[in-house]
Amino acid sequence: MMKNTNKLSLAVLIGSRNFFPSYLVEDARNSIQAMFTEMAIEPVMLSPEQTPYGQVETYQDAKIAATMLKANRDKIAGIVVLLPNFGDEKAVADAIRMSGLTVPVLIQAEADDLDKMGLETRRDSFCGKISLCNNLRQYGITFSLTTQHVCKIESDVFRTDLDKFARVCRTYAALKGCRIGAIGTRPASFNTVRYSEKMLERLGISVEPIDLSEIFAKVDSLRDDDLRIIDKLELLKANADTRSIPQDKLLTMAKLFVVIGQWVSDNDIDATAIQCWTSLQETLGVNVCSIMSVMASSFIPSACEVDVMGAISMYALTIAADEPTSIADWNNNFGEQRDKCVLFHCGNFATKHLHEPFMSTADIIGTTVGNENTCGAINGRMKSGPLTYFRLSTDEFSATMKAYVGQGALVDDDLETVGCRAVAQVPHLEELLAYICQNGFEHHVAFNHSSCADVLYEVFSKYMQVDCHYHH
Repeated sequence: MMKNTNKLSLAVLIGSRNFFPSYLVEDARNSIQAMFTEMAIEPVMLSPEQTPYGQVETYQDAKIAATMLKANRDKIAGIVVLLPNFGDEKAVADAIRMSGLTVPVLIQAEADDLDKMGLETRRDSFCGKISLCNNLRQYGITFSLTTQHVCKIESDVFRTDLDKFARVCRTYAALKGCRIGAIGTRPASFNTVRYSEKMLERLGISVEPIDLSEIFAKVDSLRDDDLRIIDKLELLKANADTRSIPQDKLLTMAKLFVVIGQWVSDNDIDATAIQCWTSLQETLGVNVCSIMSVMASSFIPSACEVDVMGAISMYALTIAADEPTSIADWNNNFGEQRDKCVLFHCGNFATKHLHEPFMSTADIIGTTVGNENTCGAINGRMKSGPLTYFRLSTDEFSATMKAYVGQGALVDDDLETVGCRAVAQVPHLEELLAYICQNGFEHHVAFNHSSCADVLYEVFSKYMQVDCHYHH
């Protein structure tokens, strides 16, 4: 997978009541089509030939709309409901229920103008939205609201809301049916990354495992002149400066990349969690960090230490932000500045936002397996910019899924150390760390350069029914 360029398809249902002027429906239809075109969203709408003005007002309209939704269910990622007037409180709800679709729904109601409150021009959408939402709740249909109770379709407020909703829809659709590759087993001393596969299946997420011995055997069987090795070598060299790495180590890394890449492709894997130490170093004499970095940069996130929940966290954040995501430890305090800390890992960060990244050895692991066996770690400092962080976890004791999400900043404060590192500034960091500890979260966190915590919170708390803490 590379950066998402597929056009998003959203269904549009326009609610109406017949004693309001028909041109209000027509105006709404034209306005949303224009905005969808600007935002590269494909609309799925009723035509004026299917129902009057393409609206949903009666039970018969609802049945026609439900048929349209069913016919396009494989491509519809969400539903936008427009209320250019009061609307019929039942018809839209009936259409969604009869369709059987369980996708995100956004409710927009058009604002009245104070100089247009006569019978020929008034809308009453302000009231109609409340009635529609009441029906949707009765029907058990989950929905999202616009920032303002009523707003104009052409407004910047609604455009921002629609962009957020599109990200919610993409993220929700990507998580439903996603496949996570677990390559190897977790380190024996890392109980922290235990998780429940069965609970993930309830969310529609599958885990596909493979033993490292199978990976090693396939690496060993590859010929040095395999053309795929050249391609992987080019990717590794384009990702970071490799001039200090011996050629035989780069060749081994490229072979490992070929095998992992082929397995990912053959099994439709969306993200991976890899046993990154110490079997790899002891058997192949290299680190897998650079391969994980390239995959993360290519929108196939890869988590360390077979942290499957970390890989899912990275994947969700990647889709929501449309940016490469890294995984790190909440690793060090930053002196006495209690709202800052150091995010660190041996060398797996996506390099898009790193200062002058270069490939090196992993000195920490090298103390046990020898530095010469740890070639492949990325070394670099994360550039300053916005920060979104996210973590999803299974909690078998309460039989629930849990998560936390928040925003902050990556800052340029001086830091002299090795590996992949970043200085993060998070409001009320001490409270967040206490929440992480008290609720049994792992020490790993997914993060990237973005501001999309609200998207992830909406996806997980509202549409995936996960107990998600939004840290402010």
